[in-house]
Amino acid sequence: MDTPLHTIAVVGLGTMGTGIAEVLARAGREVIGIDISDAAARQAVTALEASTARAVERERITEEERRNTLARFRTFSDLQAAADADLVIEVVSESYEAKQQVFRALDAVVRPDAILATGTNALSVTRLAADSEHPERVLGLHFFNPAPAMKLVEVVSSVLTAPAAVEAVTTLARELGKEPVAVGDRPGFVADGLLFGYLNQAAAMYEAKYASREDIDAAMKLGCGLPMGPLALLDLIGIDTARTVLDAMYSESRDRLHAPAPILKQLSEAGLTGRKTGRGFYTYAAPGTSDVVPDALTPQPAAEAAGGREVRSVGVAGSGTMASGIAEVFAKAGYDVVLAARGLEKAETAKSRIAKSLSRSVDKGRMTAEARDETLARITPAGTLDAFADVDLAVEAVAEDLEIKQQLFATLDKICKAGAVLATTTSSLPVVACARATSRPQDVIGMHFFNPAPAMKLVEVVRTVLTSDEVHATVREVTTKIRKHPVDCGDRAGFIVNALLFPYLNNAIKMVEAHYATLDDIDAAMKLGGGYPMGPFELLDVVGLDVSLAIEKVLHREFRDPGLAPAPLLEHLVAAGCLGRKTGRGFREYARR
Repeated sequence: MDTPLHTIAVVGLGTMGTGIAEVLARAGREVIGIDISDAAARQAVTALEASTARAVERERITEEERRNTLARFRTFSDLQAAADADLVIEVVSESYEAKQQVFRALDAVVRPDAILATGTNALSVTRLAADSEHPERVLGLHFFNPAPAMKLVEVVSSVLTAPAAVEAVTTLARELGKEPVAVGDRPGFVADGLLFGYLNQAAAMYEAKYASREDIDAAMKLGCGLPMGPLALLDLIGIDTARTVLDAMYSESRDRLHAPAPILKQLSEAGLTGRKTGRGFYTYAAPGTSDVVPDALTPQPAAEAAGGREVRSVGVAGSGTMASGIAEVFAKAGYDVVLAARGLEKAETAKSRIAKSLSRSVDKGRMTAEARDETLARITPAGTLDAFADVDLAVEAVAEDLEIKQQLFATLDKICKAGAVLATTTSSLPVVACARATSRPQDVIGMHFFNPAPAMKLVEVVRTVLTSDEVHATVREVTTKIRKHPVDCGDRAGFIVNALLFPYLNNAIKMVEAHYATLDDIDAAMKLGGGYPMGPFELLDVVGLDVSLAIEKVLHREFRDPGLAPAPLLEHLVAAGCLGRKTGRGFREYARR
């Protein structure tokens, strides 16, 4: 185990095995590709030829480097070819039987000092090691797909793994240009352990017909900045693979959030496993392609006449960051806006904040000075809600407190003209409770903007059981006119984004509580392995731990699922006044401004 890992065998030349082989060959390693399928071996060579040809075209490598890379990759159909390997990476199908068969055969083939690594992302490394004649040399080496592009590699130790083996593969990962994260042996490890619970909840949300597949995916991409929506990602990973991972996670955690959603079983058993078969949650032009084609579930284009009410003027209630941002969005879209706060001075301060925001846009060349002045001229500050008497749409953006919102809606009910649409921007409170504070609940709807409102494209349109079709159509039409993307959802805690996001954040905290991984390793894993713009602890500190705790409590109270109970560590930090960046300390400490 002390020798350099120069000759490396990759057993299983599917998509992941081929990707790992490419990474190794391009990094100067001698690579022995082994697959019982001659077709898979030929496809692996073809894929490497095509990939390196593209690299030459883009001037990332020279033609000579390409030839040398191809020369370092040889394929075989017999495990005996691994006899001289310093390291063997197994990437066969995700089943104990298949992997154990490979490991037993390797025991009789490889040198005593060779390291054996499994590429599993769900099965027990310890169980595989225990079946080996030399369990101390067995570990997990979990690459992410596509292996050439993704930086994360999880190095998984069992209680039997020798430290020298861990050190050797960790050094290799760094030499390959990857970021190794050391983790213990539990299903899903760090990245998939957090990712698959989130994917499972998205599948369950879709199965419950709470929101369409398109709206769920758009919500998570636009609301969280994720590279892919959860259902599209399940199709890419393979729905059968996801089900296997979740089964393994649930067998250990017994957490209902990990119990595979029934739709995953239905799709898997029907052979609709995602892109590789041409159909999963979506339908694809052909197996193995990423081109989504319309099917029976594809939404039809909206009719020209949406049947909504005419909206020319908008009232925004509130003086904080969200209220200012929403007023700016409407004014930029050409609407006359009344910005009302508790006192004219607060309203004028909010308008000044908008003026600064617009001036920054001018400085960056995003709008002209003339457009800025015209936008500001459309905003009228007011010190009382009485100014909403003639608005067509009233949007409240006050404190996230149900009693305060209900009092405000009762006031709007008395002030606003008949036919005005009344909208709340709540992110977690029941919209119907605001509606019932009025005599016209059919006119009340949720319009959940994301912060910062001028930049974030998503608006969750939340209709209650009392909201009229006309009001729903009005808000969707207005949302499109202000250049935002509307997604429809029902009136339940968390709507789409928070209902999927915060259980994931809560599970990350539980991972730290269990001393399974560090804050830094978890953040790195989700950014490098999942393509997330921020790690969970970075995001929690930005959102605010008090805000996060409040949302977790709402979700737990509504769904009554023990897995949604707020992590005790989150409650302790909030009780100690460590609320994140705004207080200078949350999960991390920050320099005082």
